[in-house]
Amino acid sequence: MTVRRGGLRLMRSLLLAAECRGASCHVANRLHRTVGLNSILRASTRYNSTRSTVIQLLNNIGSKREVEQYLRYFTSVDSQQFAVIKVGGAIITQNLNELASSLAFLNHVGLFPIVLHGTGPQINEILEAEGVVPDYIDGIRITDSKTMSVVRRCFLEQNLKLVDALEKQGVRARPITGGVFTAEYLDREKYQLVGKITKVDKTPIEASIQAGALPILTSLAETSDGQILNVNADVAAGELARVIQPLKIVYLNEKGGLIHGETGEKISVINLDEEYDGLMKQPWVKYGTKLKIKEIRDLLMHLPRSSSVAIISTGDLQKELFTDSGAGTMIRRGYKLLTRDKLDQFESLDAFKKALVEDPFFAGNSVLVDSYVDSLKDVKFKVYADEPFEAVAVVKESVGDIPILDKFVSSKDGWQNNVADNVWSAVQSDRKRLQWVVPEDSERASWFFDRADGSFVKNGKFLFWYGVESADTITNMIKDFSNSVTQTASSRLQSPQPRLYSTLARPNIGHSFTNSRGTSRYYSSNTKNSRVALIGARGYTGQNLISLINKHPYLEIAHVSSRELTGKDVEGYTKSAVKYENLLVEDVARLEKEGGVDMWVMALPNGVCKPFVNGIADVGGSGAIVDLSADYRFDNSWTYGLPELNDRSVIANSKTVANPGCYATGAQLAIAPLLPYLSGQPTIFGVSGYSGAGTKPSPKNDINVLSDNLIPYALTDHIHETEVASQLGTNVSFIPHVGQWFQGITLTISIPLQKHLSSKDVRSIYEERYVGEPLIQVTQDIPVVKDIAGKHGVVIGGFGVHSSQSRVVVVATIDNLLKGAATQCLQNINLMLGYDELAGIALN
Repeated sequence: MTVRRGGLRLMRSLLLAAECRGASCHVANRLHRTVGLNSILRASTRYNSTRSTVIQLLNNIGSKREVEQYLRYFTSVDSQQFAVIKVGGAIITQNLNELASSLAFLNHVGLFPIVLHGTGPQINEILEAEGVVPDYIDGIRITDSKTMSVVRRCFLEQNLKLVDALEKQGVRARPITGGVFTAEYLDREKYQLVGKITKVDKTPIEASIQAGALPILTSLAETSDGQILNVNADVAAGELARVIQPLKIVYLNEKGGLIHGETGEKISVINLDEEYDGLMKQPWVKYGTKLKIKEIRDLLMHLPRSSSVAIISTGDLQKELFTDSGAGTMIRRGYKLLTRDKLDQFESLDAFKKALVEDPFFAGNSVLVDSYVDSLKDVKFKVYADEPFEAVAVVKESVGDIPILDKFVSSKDGWQNNVADNVWSAVQSDRKRLQWVVPEDSERASWFFDRADGSFVKNGKFLFWYGVESADTITNMIKDFSNSVTQTASSRLQSPQPRLYSTLARPNIGHSFTNSRGTSRYYSSNTKNSRVALIGARGYTGQNLISLINKHPYLEIAHVSSRELTGKDVEGYTKSAVKYENLLVEDVARLEKEGGVDMWVMALPNGVCKPFVNGIADVGGSGAIVDLSADYRFDNSWTYGLPELNDRSVIANSKTVANPGCYATGAQLAIAPLLPYLSGQPTIFGVSGYSGAGTKPSPKNDINVLSDNLIPYALTDHIHETEVASQLGTNVSFIPHVGQWFQGITLTISIPLQKHLSSKDVRSIYEERYVGEPLIQVTQDIPVVKDIAGKHGVVIGGFGVHSSQSRVVVVATIDNLLKGAATQCLQNINLMLGYDELAGIALN
């Protein structure tokens, strides 16, 4: 069982299309020109999708290459063979709108998934309300006549609920509650009215699709004489897939995959040929989980070996369908893995050599491959591969005691079917430390980034490593790597030392590394739950922070204080029932003294939180504090919490952290890489959406005032001007404005230079500075503010250099409510409480 990862990239062409009215038609036409899909063009006349659907597409799919590839793939067969999607009953209750939106997106690009849903939770809720305890044998619901009446009622209600939600999205949908599945009794004496499907009739499904409507099925079946029987929805989906033979089989559940019963982590990939027997003996694999895995295995045994089943969350549907990286848990037959450490152990070297030919280094030259394989006779090596050699890794021993991943090659099918992930897991399980080199322009660079603890870039190549804790060892690795590559133009800029260390998603545990600028990524292995109290959470930032905590694996909300909302339920938080309270200073002090709060978040206006902070300090408790206001940003006894520019280990060891301002975060990140080249005072022209003006009514958040308007304010001495200057150690000019959109900031910054630099030079400086920072994207293009709304990071680009080369203009965009406030707050909370810095923050 392995973990699948992968970064997402935005499709700029689709973003441009979304700017226009009738965005979906433009998207369809763009895809038609690029992909040549007649079905999409035919569907364009019925497009009525909203901009949110298009944005959802952009947030969930990958590269243009991947989207084109999968659209060709999906439109290469009959419409009903695109995908069978099984929807868990809980999703209809909890995520109906998201489900309808996801399915609408698919339909709006001309695809017709066959949707089959369950209704288990709703049935249990009704039965328990009537005093009936649900009864199961081997994960199968015993269905007597009373239970069957509830089953049938729930299926009809949930089916119509989903159909209605789709119709509201502008999608035609047809309820199909019978006529598809014929069954006989599974075991009448044991299970009563439970069916075993004997026949699947595709006619109602084909008729629905022909009429342009999505078919929405229940798993109810009928005997030949008309008796309705209950069939487990997972079983019905499998039987349906056997007949339909779809390209994709997707199970949607509220957990977004299968959860390992002992570790609590999501299982990423299950290769049945290798893992099934051992998996079914695990004590936590029982009831519905055991039945699901067994049914999926039985299904895959009747489908081509390349077939797979994905168990994912609703929000990951597009990612699963349109990217190589996929999402959730993927179950496939797979192949057993093999290892070889001598050439004479290979049954035949032909398959091994054929796989290596795909390596760009060999450029398809079989003579070079033969020479390489022959050279392995003289070195200590180990080959990891699946049986048909779809993915191959060659690891060589190194004089420096850190093994070298010399080759990692995978076919297209190997990447798409996650064979590459499986082979990588085998290497990682066998090798606790590893180093390897990848070209900077490799299309798989992000895949390797996700698997590394650290990286160093020079001359167009990345050195990656994992499992190396000694700073001296890392220094020696970098030195050897640097000596092996030639000096580049960027290194001749005589800029400050390059960023020697950067990390991504799977770090070493419980320590930090510091680079030459004092910044570092910090990680810990904490998996204990922590309780958070929010003081003043009525505003937009508070609401966003509540949403982030709701998705965090370890954080729980203990208290939320808002005088205006006292007594009301906290919306957007589903882990437990929490109501707003009106906590006074003495209440906060009492709660701190009782030790029931691990983290206090002050989301109060400027100048208000000091009494609360003092109250916490006076009782000498152990709770930590993050302040979202400006009250402590200039207090040297507090830590300034901008992780990408400050020492993360200092933040991690602090009890009081001042969260930076939104404008200030974007401006500092956009100016910092050029500090050594400054010849004067940068000028920052900033425009924020009106959410930055808060919820209290004013001209700056009045839609009527802002319509077709741009309002400048605080023309000098704005607090963010002082904040940026004090943190960067140089004066800046800042002119803030508010625009008519809701959220998102754009900053256009003119930076005078003491050294002549080209646009390419400047971009190289930024890329080098922020390599490995997942929340900072450096782009050659000018970032657009509407693209950052709802995103957790900062985009920096433009890099327009004046003809005199004495001034550069840099553009940065940031969501003022997320990375400008709530997301950055969560980064600081994670560091302070010992979690992975990005826990609860979905990269987008």
